[in-house]
Amino acid sequence: MKKEHKRKKVLVHGPISPQFVADSIAKHQSKTDIGAHSLFLGQIRADQKSEGLVTGIDYSAYEPMAEEVFHRIREAAFQKYDLTCMHLYHSLGLVPVGMISLFVFVSSAHRRAAIEAVDFIVEQIKKDVPVFGKELVGEADQYVWKENK
Repeated sequence: MKKEHKRKKVLVHGPISPQFVADSIAKHQSKTDIGAHSLFLGQIRADQKSEGLVTGIDYSAYEPMAEEVFHRIREAAFQKYDLTCMHLYHSLGLVPVGMISLFVFVSSAHRRAAIEAVDFIVEQIKKDVPVFGKELVGEADQYVWKENK
């Protein structure tokens, strides 16, 4: 059994900036035991709903519980895959269309572990993490609860 990793805060307020993503990638250039990176960026779509066009998603969570589930997912991924490191960030609050609300970034010695780990992590997040999104739709700024697909 592998050691448990330090708990890291996953939930951040507002969108995740492209510069933050780029800086995260750049910081790994000095790590010479890494041969592969894989990442997932969840971006807000302008879906058409019966109430109107989605203009953003307002995310909320009971933060202590959500952070605990994120930690369990991180640990499960480290147990299942041979990973060097992992970074997870999920937005809280309003994230406008076109902006990033989920950033999953893993590194490993080999590509297969990195690719499979990202898929596993994203599926577990969608299935288990108690983060809730209300889609902001239409000109009257109505909210519609988002369904995870």
